[in-house]
Amino acid sequence: MDKLAVFSGNAHHQLAEDISKYLKVKLSDATVTRFSEGEIRVKINENIRGKDVFVVQPTCPPANENLMELLIMMDAMRRSSALRITTVIPYFGYARQDRKDQPRVPITAKLVANLLTTAGANRILTMDLHAGQIQGFFDIPVDHLFSIGVFIDYFEQIKIKDLVVVSPDVGGIKMARAYAKRLGSPLAIIDKRRESPEKTEAMHILGEVEGKNAIIVDDLIATGSSLFEGVDALKKAGAKNIFAAIAHGVLSGPALERLDKCANLKELVITDSIPLEKNKVRPKIKVLSVANLLGEAIKRIHNEESVSSLFD
Repeated sequence: MDKLAVFSGNAHHQLAEDISKYLKVKLSDATVTRFSEGEIRVKINENIRGKDVFVVQPTCPPANENLMELLIMMDAMRRSSALRITTVIPYFGYARQDRKDQPRVPITAKLVANLLTTAGANRILTMDLHAGQIQGFFDIPVDHLFSIGVFIDYFEQIKIKDLVVVSPDVGGIKMARAYAKRLGSPLAIIDKRRESPEKTEAMHILGEVEGKNAIIVDDLIATGSSLFEGVDALKKAGAKNIFAAIAHGVLSGPALERLDKCANLKELVITDSIPLEKNKVRPKIKVLSVANLLGEAIKRIHNEESVSSLFD
């Protein structure tokens, strides 16, 4: 492991520390600060010539700052003669604009893929992409992990009876089916109509939820409109305790205010792919760590071993 180097930007230093602990290596030293006018200053403070470098940096809010840090760090690493640069992006920002579904709109997921490759990334390690086809936007290898195993372990520990797994929309059926199969529970779907990118209206429930404990599964929560509309719809349909298992807790805009007002949601379970700021901590929010999952993937990539078993 002496040829392995793990770096972190400022987006989520704690996650990088936890990954390093799992790998039993010291987090490598880099200076990532700002010049007086606000431009990002990066300096790699150790020799990485010929090393297998992994840089951990979710492109979470502030997305522009964190993405630019990542690009500049990779440029510094490439110019420092790193053997290979693997970009570890637990949360891949700009992923929601993944197709041209309206006139005169960008495909930002493809743009970011091009930027990462141009900056020097040789490989991408990410988790729970908003759309799986984003892997095809890269011309370099992409390892796409899923947090389902982390969530399954948690829900098996708390032993919920009469369980039903709920997809918040038709697009999430594949993910919800995977959860239902692993938990040995039935599946339900919330049929909803989206009024705008920030506002949805839940219509009705497809499947039997009356008298059951429900788990809504999704890849991310931003403003929480979809989630809380779905929670209310499930409660009206007769569901008992309602949980949410969501990989990326962006929690932007009125999300926390909606969470505080939502008496029908028993627990919101998220991962630490995005750091949960102190002002966002709530009794209802449970954070599960994905450091071991990412650390195991990094170890296998470094040792040229199969990563495919981690995709399950």
